[in-house]
Amino acid sequence: MGKSLVIAEKPSVGREIAKMLSCHKKDQGYFTGPKYLVTWALGHLVTLADPEKYDQRYKTWKMDDLPMLPEQMELVVIKETSKQFSVIKNLMKMPDLDELIIATDAGREGELVARWIIKKAGWRKPIKRLWISSQTERAIKEGFAALKPAKEYDHLYASAECRAQADWLIGLNVTRALTCKFSAQLSAGRVQTPTLAMVVEREKQIKSFVPKEFWTIQAFTKGFSMTWHDKTNGQSRIFDQSKADQMIKKISGHDAEITEIKKESKKELPPLAYDLTELQRDANRKYGFSAKTTSSVMQQLYEYHKIVTYPRTDSRYITEDIVSTLPERLNSIAVGPYAQFAAKILKNKITTTKRFVDQSKVSDHHAIIPTEQPVHLQKLSNEEYKIYDLIVKRFLAVLSKPFEYEQTTVKADIRGELFEVKGKIVKQNGWKEVYQGTGNWEEEQEDEEREQTLPDLHKGERIPILEVKTKAGKTKPPARYTEATLLTAMEHPGKNIENEKLREAVKQTGGLGTPATRAEIIEKLFSSFYLERNGKEIFPTSKGLQLIELVPVDLKSAELTAKWEQQLSEISKGKVKSTEFLNGIRSYARQLVSTVSENNQVFRHDNLTRNKCPECGKFLLQVKGKKGELLICQDRECGYRKGLSVSSNARCPNCHKKMDLKGEGENRIFTCTCGYREKLASFTQRKSENPGKVNKKDVQKYLNKQEDNGMINDALAQALAKLKK
Repeated sequence: MGKSLVIAEKPSVGREIAKMLSCHKKDQGYFTGPKYLVTWALGHLVTLADPEKYDQRYKTWKMDDLPMLPEQMELVVIKETSKQFSVIKNLMKMPDLDELIIATDAGREGELVARWIIKKAGWRKPIKRLWISSQTERAIKEGFAALKPAKEYDHLYASAECRAQADWLIGLNVTRALTCKFSAQLSAGRVQTPTLAMVVEREKQIKSFVPKEFWTIQAFTKGFSMTWHDKTNGQSRIFDQSKADQMIKKISGHDAEITEIKKESKKELPPLAYDLTELQRDANRKYGFSAKTTSSVMQQLYEYHKIVTYPRTDSRYITEDIVSTLPERLNSIAVGPYAQFAAKILKNKITTTKRFVDQSKVSDHHAIIPTEQPVHLQKLSNEEYKIYDLIVKRFLAVLSKPFEYEQTTVKADIRGELFEVKGKIVKQNGWKEVYQGTGNWEEEQEDEEREQTLPDLHKGERIPILEVKTKAGKTKPPARYTEATLLTAMEHPGKNIENEKLREAVKQTGGLGTPATRAEIIEKLFSSFYLERNGKEIFPTSKGLQLIELVPVDLKSAELTAKWEQQLSEISKGKVKSTEFLNGIRSYARQLVSTVSENNQVFRHDNLTRNKCPECGKFLLQVKGKKGELLICQDRECGYRKGLSVSSNARCPNCHKKMDLKGEGENRIFTCTCGYREKLASFTQRKSENPGKVNKKDVQKYLNKQEDNGMINDALAQALAKLKK
């Protein structure tokens, strides 16, 4: 009997599978064993060919050459990773191989990674599929014991390929059309453009918002205070100051009579388990992590440490077969701060409900939960620990009892006016115990009327009012997006879709992008300078604002993605043919190019500097990048960029904000938004004389790191960079 060739998605996963399959002999790019050969991709090794592959005239960008609609889409080997592709192709030629096993990530994109390699390399023998949700020894063993014929995943592959080809046909054509028409580096796509449109729309709402003044009235008595409410509509805000003043005159100096005491037993059920998007939201809210950071940390916890299940999931539930493994998972996390909670759940016997176990709400992968692999917290980096801590606490919370309390609502009358106060008595902390002492796990919400501790009160009782006060406030505009709230908006963009069927489709398909791609989309909007961060808040740049005015209307709405995802979902189920879908995409690409071509608007670079590009002579643009300010060439083909300033961790001695480091060489200078300026040399001297936190060595180390990141580049560095190419 011949051998089987196993293709994993990454080297780290390949190593683990090789160990499990007794493939101990290591060769260049693969492992060999008695029954198996194990190799790996490096993400995608094969991709769709660039336009110039089809026709040399596409090397230059011209409006007249659009749209580009190749009859047959071709695959090419990615140059940077061609060595590994050659390894896999040569392995496939070995005569003693009987079958190939796809062991890439179990999802739409993982399927595409493997199938394109197989297609480009020309494999003709049988193919099987490994489909697992975690990288532990047990999961791999069980997965290999239950391999499926790859044919069962042909429809999934078809939908993945259609998605990739559609993105090429729409994205590349519209990007070229916009760039040619408006002589600027502009790009568009069916996910990135509606995402940008949401941020732009929010900015417009904020800019056009006119705040209104309002007043609330509070009556203070011994030990607590009560708030006035309108008897007709329950509102506590008064938008007329004279009315508020009259109210104060009317009730001042009078007692309150308790008219109603209502006690209700309330129950807050545990939160749902994490999917990737919800985890990214919480990590951004609590730690300020970008969605991309959370994704990469999760991959480490999944692939390297093997202590969490598959991260790129869109489900917040588990399947029935996982229930029997819960005690083992709880035992594996019963360390350090989690031990008491895990022991408590195990002691009380695990009870699961439809809020956690629901087969119908799991598609490819279940919710993110800990694996049965024992955890060594000391081996985790700071970022890894923070993300793991979120996952474990959510897992413990899900398996804990509800939070139960008694809410008391007291209503009182002061000269015919209604006043209210609410109090809470906790009966059972339940799942909230897991989060005690770690701050609120949820997004903090403004609460004008906080619950208070109330004394023993009785209906009909009269209580003296010591003071009556008005409190002024102003209505607030909608909040700017943070990565947490933008992820939410991408997941639920349906409220802006009027068509009910499409709104439902976008809800069913999980909104804009997938849990696996949302982080990359947001990062792309930053790296293309359509968006910029200020603290946690996200702002559209002038380039982003203008682009939304210039792109075809269809591309701004989530409806396009809803239509696509609806059809891609049908393709993955075998209900729609891929040719039918792609024919529609081709005619749509023609329509979009025509719309851009007929647009008579103008794009203006309002960040143009007086500095000329040393490469092509055009004026440079000043932009705000992730790590500081840059000068970039406006010409897409030139691509010149130079660092102007670097966002540093050095604090201003006046206002204690982080300072920027500007300039080059010995003339570099720290600047702060408050106006403070200090030369690098004097900053270094000051820190060495006062060695509290930073010394000369630390500063130099920091600067070297920035230079490694390409943020401070001089002529020599650029020359070297060109030589490397």
